[in-house]
Amino acid sequence: MAQVYSQEVYVQYLKRYGFVFQSSELYNGLANSWDFGPLGAVLKQQIKTALYNFFIKNKRDVLLIDTPIILNEQIWKASGHLANFTDALVDCKSCKLRFRVDHLDEQIKSATQWNPKQVNCPNCKANNWSEVRDFNLLFQTEIGVVNSEKRLVYLRPETAQGIFINFKQLLQLKKRPLPFGVAQFGKSFRNEVTPGNFLFRVREFEQFEMEWFCNPQASLSVFESQQQAIAHFLFKVLQLNPALVKQYEYDKNELAHYANKTVDFLFQFPHGLRELWGLADRGTFDLEQHQKYAKKPLDFFDGENNEHFIPAVVEPSVGIERLFYALIVSSYQQEQLEGEMREVLRLPFHLCPEQIVVLPLVNKLKETAQTLFEALSQTHWRIGFESAGSIGKRYRKADAIGTKFAITFDFESLEDQAVTIRERDSLKQVRVPIKELKAWFAQHDDQSH
Repeated sequence: MAQVYSQEVYVQYLKRYGFVFQSSELYNGLANSWDFGPLGAVLKQQIKTALYNFFIKNKRDVLLIDTPIILNEQIWKASGHLANFTDALVDCKSCKLRFRVDHLDEQIKSATQWNPKQVNCPNCKANNWSEVRDFNLLFQTEIGVVNSEKRLVYLRPETAQGIFINFKQLLQLKKRPLPFGVAQFGKSFRNEVTPGNFLFRVREFEQFEMEWFCNPQASLSVFESQQQAIAHFLFKVLQLNPALVKQYEYDKNELAHYANKTVDFLFQFPHGLRELWGLADRGTFDLEQHQKYAKKPLDFFDGENNEHFIPAVVEPSVGIERLFYALIVSSYQQEQLEGEMREVLRLPFHLCPEQIVVLPLVNKLKETAQTLFEALSQTHWRIGFESAGSIGKRYRKADAIGTKFAITFDFESLEDQAVTIRERDSLKQVRVPIKELKAWFAQHDDQSH
């Protein structure tokens, strides 16, 4: 298995190079809140672009929508979030820390299975627990200006409900057959009582969710197709190390009450093997609930078989921050090179925040190298320019931030109009004429995944 370092290694590395740092740091921070810096914001955007290109772009049976964070509060009643979106928590009376019971004992799937006599506090080792209490994870807010007219609403805990409530409109917009998918990117909010483990569990996060509407008889076929698609995306597009990923299918007694089948793609994060991407056959639960509470029909008419039915839903759901974190863990390595520790981020070329960097060998060549940089900047590649420091230190920085190719513009370049290209992973160097650079990089672009 590839080496997985401690969480602190990744936190410090990402801060050092401007990928991710503590939010509100000027005011001593806000717990479990993170800002994406210049490199991190670009990498996050490239992950979203890869998701869009693979799952949505040019797919005749997939639609992309964008719905608000604040929805009609009745939606959360219909979905069950108001009644059931809770964490079961206990307090250690000795050290005053609070824990989720399913984090204290991973065998626990519901609060009824909790046996306090069998578990000691992981912090102080005492066995002195409070009663189990349920905490709702919905963030509440109000809309309206006048106090008497204010209305209690909620920040969405998932993007999925915005898709379900638009099912009928999307169906009528284009008379399309089943199955078809609807995708959405967007921020979601969960008032996690015990957030932590860096980007893995935060209160504000971005999701990519798809809802595949299908005939209940065809849901298994759709499920298996999406399972294969997720695996392909993780291993071929993001190029995650397969040794760090495991698929786990829930037993019948572990399934949510509405689910027919659930598979989690687990990833070896620094704090353990945890969920990266969930895939669930949610049956007809969602549309039936909204049909019941809205009192409006959400059935589908199958003209070929002359029948009406409520479509089932197959849902792939992933957090962008978790994908980001998994990609860093899978790609980041520390190794010895020429007696020094080398940090390298082995990202696929299409994901690199900086794909190519232009390096003038010395400052005297800076102006001429700048002309080359400007010419390459007219392409679709993300180009960097670095002139400060020795060429060795600039190579090290390029490796650390994942830059795939480094172009060195030296004194010979003035004579032969060629440059040296150094490849990040193999460290091999090749001399290429400047006039052929665009064609050379096009040949080495992995965008065709």
